[in-house]
Amino acid sequence: MDELSVLLQDLNFNAEVFFSGSLCGLQAFEESDNTGLLHFLKSGSMSLITEQGHELHLNKASVIFMPSGGNHRIRIKEFNEAELVCANIRFQPQQRAALVDHLPKFLCIDIEQDLKISEAAETIFEEAFGSEYGRNIVIDRQCDIFIVQILRYVLRQGIVELGLLSASSHPQLAPLMSKLTANPEGVWTVETMAESVAMSRSKFAALFKDSVGQAPMEYLTDLRLSMAQDLLARDKPVGLVANKVGYDDASSLARVFKKRFGLTPTQWLKTR
Repeated sequence: MDELSVLLQDLNFNAEVFFSGSLCGLQAFEESDNTGLLHFLKSGSMSLITEQGHELHLNKASVIFMPSGGNHRIRIKEFNEAELVCANIRFQPQQRAALVDHLPKFLCIDIEQDLKISEAAETIFEEAFGSEYGRNIVIDRQCDIFIVQILRYVLRQGIVELGLLSASSHPQLAPLMSKLTANPEGVWTVETMAESVAMSRSKFAALFKDSVGQAPMEYLTDLRLSMAQDLLARDKPVGLVANKVGYDDASSLARVFKKRFGLTPTQWLKTR
């Protein structure tokens, strides 16, 4: 059995379709615990506005998936219409730590960009408005397929690493993965990581490597550099970025950055 199958074998999801039709004007959607939101723009154009300030303009058939839900608005310009279907994707509380918390706030996928994702989403809605026997079971199983296709997409695109998902679903490693993500600037060593999960150094190192596919400090370096890239892309000063992700100064970050990417942070920014 492959790693993703192992990760997903005890997880289950279900969908509840709550809207289908044409929208115009401004429509607000509120966050709900343990519920993601799936929008399928079938035709027309719309703008999606998140509470973080993202504004996404869509003018072709697309799947929009917001794994953790989140307050957002959909705006349809005057004299335009958008044919839209919407569903809640419900999951168990433990699935948030294992999967949802590591996915992007929202994913927008043109139906031509990934046909399998769009087909899975469309089947959910077709079943919801059909009259076949057993449609609730089909919807739930199709929802499982939709989530698998989403995970394949984010893994293939390099948006999420399988090792992170695997470790975050492990009862002993999950708290540590959350701590590393929340506090990458901490004074972390293999010993302090092992202590945080109440394991011996050798047992922890072996478990981490087996689950994540990297040694603990190698993973931490990748995590810090990924966060550094994100901050640099938002025009944060190199010195500030260095401190935020656990390096003493800009020079220390630059050395590690160049060793990994072959470019200094300043050079890397010029290539974007």
